[in-house]
Amino acid sequence: MRHPHHYKISIALAIAAGAWGIYWLPQRILEDGGLTGGWGTISQMVIGFLLLLPIAIWRAVKGKNTGFELPFTGLLLGGGFVCYALSFLLTDVVRALILFYMSPIWTTIFETLFLKKRHGWERVFTLSLAIGGLWIVFSKNTIFPLPQNAGDFIALAGGAIFAGGMIRLEVIKTDGVFPIIFSFFFYGALFNIVAGFFLADYLGQLPLFKAFISMSIFLVILSVFYFIPSGIIILWAPTQLGAGLCSILFLNEILVGVISSSILTDEPFGWREIIGSSMIIIGGILAVVIPSKTKVKSKSN
Repeated sequence: MRHPHHYKISIALAIAAGAWGIYWLPQRILEDGGLTGGWGTISQMVIGFLLLLPIAIWRAVKGKNTGFELPFTGLLLGGGFVCYALSFLLTDVVRALILFYMSPIWTTIFETLFLKKRHGWERVFTLSLAIGGLWIVFSKNTIFPLPQNAGDFIALAGGAIFAGGMIRLEVIKTDGVFPIIFSFFFYGALFNIVAGFFLADYLGQLPLFKAFISMSIFLVILSVFYFIPSGIIILWAPTQLGAGLCSILFLNEILVGVISSSILTDEPFGWREIIGSSMIIIGGILAVVIPSKTKVKSKSN
């Protein structure tokens, strides 16, 4: 049975995912401010954690869930996102995008294996349409960009890890969305710091302390008005709509990213981008509108 606010949540998720489509813009601002390489991502995760920490402490005093008790979910969601961000340092942006956004395929596989869901033709059709549009936009020189280097594998693994996190969101029980978003930032920051030791050569030189200070206000504004609000919607929606539908709507990030980069930079926007973007839009709309025939396989006694 559909959620009573199915369409409203779907629209909110599409908007939030689209907001992440301009993620590249604040990243460039951080780089211009001296937080080069992967230090911008590390700073965002740590700032998000610090901003939410007082609320977590208050909830702990009140005996409510904080998110500390969700290490597995937090590592999957935060770790998947960090892999996505770090992959841009190790491979081409185009390859990172298309390999990470194989996540709807992973989500469907995980739903079948772990949640025992059996999807109907509508999932296969809408998923094929959306993923096909993604390939048309990005695969200019190859039909399928098989992983060729460490960055490719990290992007592909990031999509699978994040998909696993969304599957977890379907089954965990929390009192509200705060524990989810806090676990994302806290365990994501830990994952990022640990990964940084292994990828130290790619993170770039440690920025000067004055770079962190000069960008601190921007990082706080970015977190309060952009990163945290959009993250709340993106991480809350799978608990209401299911990971499968949400993973398809997440592709709206690609759509906004392609259009915004073509408007604000010299990135091309020709027939390939128009056709591919249209397929992503149609796939997302149909995934929301067509009634799902997903069935949960009953356990035999």
